[in-house]
Amino acid sequence: MDPRRLLIFRTVVRNGTIGAGARELGWTQPAVSQHLAALEKEIGTSLLLRSSTGVTPTEAGQRLFQHAEAIAAQLDAAAEELADLTALRRGRVRFGTFPSAAAVLLPPALAAMQDSAPGVDVTFDELEPPDAIAALQDGDLDLALVFRYPLSDTDGENALEWTPLLEDRVLAVLPRTHPRAEDPDLTLADLAQDPWIAGCERCRANLLASARLAGFTPKIRHTTDDATVVQRLIVHGGGTALLPEIALEASPSEDVVVRSLPDLQNRTIGLVNRRGACKIPAVAALRDALRAEADSRSVAALMI
Repeated sequence: MDPRRLLIFRTVVRNGTIGAGARELGWTQPAVSQHLAALEKEIGTSLLLRSSTGVTPTEAGQRLFQHAEAIAAQLDAAAEELADLTALRRGRVRFGTFPSAAAVLLPPALAAMQDSAPGVDVTFDELEPPDAIAALQDGDLDLALVFRYPLSDTDGENALEWTPLLEDRVLAVLPRTHPRAEDPDLTLADLAQDPWIAGCERCRANLLASARLAGFTPKIRHTTDDATVVQRLIVHGGGTALLPEIALEASPSEDVVVRSLPDLQNRTIGLVNRRGACKIPAVAALRDALRAEADSRSVAALMI
């Protein structure tokens, strides 16, 4: 059954005459009559009783009219729901991000969305980049905030869109009792004999790559993703570590020495999503809020 003809039939019945129905539809009366005749032929029975005063539905026509009313109501509801999504009156975004970004970047972005897109519901999972990438590829996330180091392996992400947001400095974190803690000429190579604390998969890979470029292989004593644990281990003689600036902001400690070294490269924090996902208004709203937060941090850094 042609749904367009069904809606034409509904309009005619609601108006009581073919002429009035045609005027509401903006069509000619002969065109409407042709569609009604085709609908009756398709169904195999008369739907309207015609008279000089108008049209009246037959028993079959009355039954069909009730179905047409229900279908029209569903179409109106669908149109309203889509309008809500497009106008950001409603919407849902499934988001994933790593712990320090969840602590530092996400809260102000969500607060900004309370003004710009109050009807959008954002749910998030705390995930390290490889797990966030897998969740995106499986369709379990709409958007993810991840980080990359210059030597990160990103071959598995080629099917995803990548939007860099900001540079995040990688810093050396040492115990205050370290003999080179205050050395202004300190380099990564000077720490070759230290025991090391490694982080997540990408952070560990960056430590190994950076150390290799500096001419040594680090002796990794501990491994943890938690920046607070890393710093507590350092305070108690557990070793030396490389931590990104945003992780130190999320878990600050006055009991360690933080040094910027000339042979350490920054990591890049950015957004990843399936291709075309940011055309969805709710996803674009979260992307824009995170981008604005990243831009404000970059401007603030330049002013220091």
